[in-house]
Amino acid sequence: MPEGHTLHRLARELTDVFGGRQVRVSSPQGRFADSAARLDGAVLEGAEAWGKHLFADLGADRFVHVHLGLYGTFLVHDLAGSGLAEVPPPVGEVRMRLVRADGTAYGDLRGPTTCALVTTAERDAVVARTGPDPLRADADPERAWARIGRSASPIGTLLMDQAVLAGVGNVYRAEILFRHRIHPLRPGRTLRVGQWRAMWEDLVGLMADGVRSGTIDTVRPEHTPDAMGRPPRKDDHGGEVYVYRRTGQPCHVCGRAVRTEVLGGRNLFWCSRCQPSFRSRAAA
Repeated sequence: MPEGHTLHRLARELTDVFGGRQVRVSSPQGRFADSAARLDGAVLEGAEAWGKHLFADLGADRFVHVHLGLYGTFLVHDLAGSGLAEVPPPVGEVRMRLVRADGTAYGDLRGPTTCALVTTAERDAVVARTGPDPLRADADPERAWARIGRSASPIGTLLMDQAVLAGVGNVYRAEILFRHRIHPLRPGRTLRVGQWRAMWEDLVGLMADGVRSGTIDTVRPEHTPDAMGRPPRKDDHGGEVYVYRRTGQPCHVCGRAVRTEVLGGRNLFWCSRCQPSFRSRAAA
């Protein structure tokens, strides 16, 4: 599933390519046809992301709410320099197509969990159910701490709960816990507030880097392939990471084999030496 940096990157791209311009809106697949007809010819004012939710503003209290889910894609194409003279016919199951009115750019949305026409009030209701987003300047990390600091649930579960923290997926979860030497099964309420604030600040920086680069890179300079004299990571997700999808491979820091376990239907990844199991002093 795309993580929050992907949605923020997409929001910027939609705003850059279509912002302030009239767009043709259609639904080649047909499942968004009625709403597309109501939006066709509108001006796209801009787009914003909250966590894994994207909202494209088409004015007059109309937003297209998109959640890509596990399999969705939203690909934007600017024809300038592409070699294409005109927008090509849609290929595959295109839920929504945006075409700049001058015919010089288009975007195709395929396979989303959500593609819905909503009002401002409906958008605000979605945002209200969403935890703070490290990529938004208006985010309040203390809202997330209020949930984490009193919860008996594993921190690995809490970080993936979009009502607690918005935009973090399986990659950022695995990597932020490794970077802060926290075992993924440690109960949230056993963390200190200082640990949480350090994790938040780290997420802010890492996810902002992801928006700029389009990849998730989490290793520190001393653990890059060049610094360690190791081959670059080969994975369809891209980026250099410590533990994500590295089961059985040696930890870049201590050399112990990376471990995995299923939690809530998703794989956890961690190093048992760098992220030891938590033992409460009260129970000692």
